[in-house]
Amino acid sequence: MSKPAPQRKAAAQPPRRSLSAAVLGTREERLAESQPPRAARIAAYALLFLLGAAVSVCGSFVQAVWPPVGVLLALAATAGTFYGGLRVTGTRLGAGAPAAGWFLAMLLLIVPRPEGDNVLWSNATSLAWLFAGSMLGVICATLPTRTSWFPGVPGPPR
Repeated sequence: MSKPAPQRKAAAQPPRRSLSAAVLGTREERLAESQPPRAARIAAYALLFLLGAAVSVCGSFVQAVWPPVGVLLALAATAGTFYGGLRVTGTRLGAGAPAAGWFLAMLLLIVPRPEGDNVLWSNATSLAWLFAGSMLGVICATLPTRTSWFPGVPGPPR
């Protein structure tokens, strides 16, 4: 008779993380990140506002040129900008600044020119771009951050 093979002890593996936790991080990980200095945050807010406006303009043309895929590409860039602002600054205002630039540029793009030209038309892709981009801005601006209740003010040191 042969001896049974000795059983190996299972190596302690960390628990599997969900896809959202792997991409976005957990709330505890976000709260543990260090807060950038105030001057860097203010400069980041201004740059994020301009980046949000640029993403709005570029996305408006991309969604019109490649109708089914262009909307998804433009929304991916929009989500990346809003969420990136949230993570870089660690404040809700970090997501709100590019969203404000995005909305301002969008308002200027919706208005028809005197010649009758429009950038955004009343079709499904333009409306999907407007609605889904707005929702992404709201979602990213309401994710948990390291700040207190006020959007741009860091909470007390932990």
